[in-house]
Amino acid sequence: MTMRSAWRTLGPGVSHGIAVMCCSVGIIGVSYGAIAVTSGFPVWFPVLTALLVLAASSEFLFIGIIAAGGSPLAAAAAGLLVNARHLSYGLALPEVIQPGWRRVAMTHLMNDESVVLALSEQEPARKRAAYWLCGAGMLACWPAGALAGALLGSAVHDTAALGLDAMFPAVILALILPALRDRGTRHAALAGAAIALASTAFLPPGLPELLALAAVPLSMRRAEAA
Repeated sequence: MTMRSAWRTLGPGVSHGIAVMCCSVGIIGVSYGAIAVTSGFPVWFPVLTALLVLAASSEFLFIGIIAAGGSPLAAAAAGLLVNARHLSYGLALPEVIQPGWRRVAMTHLMNDESVVLALSEQEPARKRAAYWLCGAGMLACWPAGALAGALLGSAVHDTAALGLDAMFPAVILALILPALRDRGTRHAALAGAAIALASTAFLPPGLPELLALAAVPLSMRRAEAA
């Protein structure tokens, strides 16, 4: 599926929303690139990881662990642990990840935004179009933002003061709010949030989010019993 056909399938409203989201992620990429350079990494490093990993949370975590004095192996393991959520993403999108050689490319485009947008559509064709358009947009905007931030890193010393990292969860929250109208989904989200918050104090980064997935079968059983 090409960008033009995906745009036509979704219509201007959804497509423009995806474009705004990708630009927002590009702005977060500026923060990532600046943090990486001010932490001692060369300019090319955040750009390369943005292209190959394409997962903001694990990349921020990797940089943070290295900057705090951790080993590269520990940082890579933490990043893989955070990205383990993609296992559930793949199971949720069997009709989107096409077989054959396209599977590799579409799997690389898998991220929080592309998955949420695909799941928000009802028709298979629109699911694939949303996934492809958002994933391709992220692949363009996230590394571009990382490059811009890396080049400006020497001028921006306190990137945390900009508050750009708050845009990422805000966008995801805005996307999932319509789905919370469903009672079962709302129960699963609330139970998962409670589990994650309760376990954050004594579990390493990444594990609370994975542990929160335990709320999904519990909420499904409650919905069936009701």
